[in-house]
Amino acid sequence: MRKGLLLLVLVFLLGGCFSDPPDEPAPTPAPDLSSPPRAVAVNPGPFQAGPFKPPAKGAYFGAWIKPDQLTHVGRLVAVGSLEQSMGRRLDFINTYRRFEQMMGTPSDQAFLADNASLMISWATGDNRSILAGEHDDLIRDQAVAIRKIGKPVMLRMRWEMDRPNLRATMWSGEDYIAAWRYVRKIFREEKTENVSWVWCPTAEGFVRGDAPAFYPGDDQVDWTCVDVYAGFEFQPIGKLMGPFLEWAAQRPKPIVIGEFGVAKAWGSEARADWMKDAIRTFKVNRQIKAVAYFESDPEGNGPNQQFQLTGDKRAFRAFLRLVKDPYFNP
Repeated sequence: MRKGLLLLVLVFLLGGCFSDPPDEPAPTPAPDLSSPPRAVAVNPGPFQAGPFKPPAKGAYFGAWIKPDQLTHVGRLVAVGSLEQSMGRRLDFINTYRRFEQMMGTPSDQAFLADNASLMISWATGDNRSILAGEHDDLIRDQAVAIRKIGKPVMLRMRWEMDRPNLRATMWSGEDYIAAWRYVRKIFREEKTENVSWVWCPTAEGFVRGDAPAFYPGDDQVDWTCVDVYAGFEFQPIGKLMGPFLEWAAQRPKPIVIGEFGVAKAWGSEARADWMKDAIRTFKVNRQIKAVAYFESDPEGNGPNQQFQLTGDKRAFRAFLRLVKDPYFNP
């Protein structure tokens, strides 16, 4: 069988039956990141930020670090490993919770005891079922759990609510706003007063123009926020989130970059350049008072959605420029 197969291949080769492989498409040219970063007219404050106060100067630095195992010990190990690699502590830690996952876990308490703050990204459920009162007990339990934390926290209620794939549970901007106000009312009834409410859509939602329809209002929001990635499109971060920055400058709120990241698909050199541009962009837009990197390679995602920097020496060196900059150590 093998001799026959080899003979067949030889005949095809000698006969010219194998054509040259098609040329691969040229890679998309990387944008010029050497020009000055985009800045907008900054709202100088003072900011109505709720109990979690922004720094007077500079910006807090935080991150989400995907643990090898989603356990309390796994979370502690993941954060500790990144902090050791950075040579500094995180100012705040982004942590994710499903609707029913309780706040104030042992790992939450360990981070708080280590003088870190929390930004809790809370995946609330169907807005219309919330408004129907189907989850009142759960919401009250969560309000009590956060109150017992006893320290100011940032709470991102259903971040990225503007994503098209969430429309089946968000329904509409009006439904989301009504659910936001409903949840806040329960928190007030439970006297949970240590929450700064963070409204966090996607940068793409502002490019499309549909994200502002989900804004609950200046009286309901303490921090504005955006998630921004160089994932499927490699553009300077200032361009990617420019429409959001222009919108946020009209409001007396500090800004937190809830998630940012640059994908492995773009290569080490481009990732490093993008990170350097992110540093300059954050610093020139002084309304940005906190930033959180998304240090994760989510399972099942392709290289355009893999953002972990550890292991990429060149990109990580650029990342260290951010974490060691005095501006991000207020």
